[in-house]
Amino acid sequence: MKVAILIPAFNAETTLASLLQSISTMFDRRNVFVVDDGSSDCTSAVARQRGVNVLRHKWNLGKGAAHRTGFSYVLKQGYDAVITLDADGQHDYRSLPRFVARARKRGADIIVGSRRGDLSTMPLIRVFTNRLTSLVVSLLCGQRVDDSQSGYRLIRAGPLRNIRLTTRNYQTESEILIKAGRKGYRIESIPIPTIYAREVSYIQPFTDTMRFIWLFIRSLWV
Repeated sequence: MKVAILIPAFNAETTLASLLQSISTMFDRRNVFVVDDGSSDCTSAVARQRGVNVLRHKWNLGKGAAHRTGFSYVLKQGYDAVITLDADGQHDYRSLPRFVARARKRGADIIVGSRRGDLSTMPLIRVFTNRLTSLVVSLLCGQRVDDSQSGYRLIRAGPLRNIRLTTRNYQTESEILIKAGRKGYRIESIPIPTIYAREVSYIQPFTDTMRFIWLFIRSLWV
């Protein structure tokens, strides 16, 4: 199975170099792709210095848009699956081989890294919103999803080719699960540790909450 590592990044120069260095101990840098979503810092330069592939948006279009750009590109390169993780160091790179091993063993179409067993370091408001959105996504996609907001996941090429994504912000990760589940693709979870330090969140509480609500409402009829 040919697997690409996809990292959406926005103003991530302070964390990206260390993450890419760590990933390169496990994966060939030629299979690592950073999508710079219109950063105003040296995110692209840092990624190029580490020898990975760089795709760049001229303007900041949103995390979902960065994912969609990356998905389209790696599919054209013939990859069988893609693992997405965040650029801020919140996801433990040492879990990467576990996603691949689980996919090979179980054959699931999407494997989501679940933080539900490791909530001690997660801010309380994130625990609440995570559980609520995961419940709604589970109901809408017809399968249990423990952590719908986790950006650490493996997605096979099949669902990426056969679902049409229309969102471009943080709700895209939920849209993928809802549409893939409804098409019968199998979704599984594996436990992952999560590191909460001083990462900068670009989530806009009101705006992004409304985007999630609108996605959920639309999903009732689509």
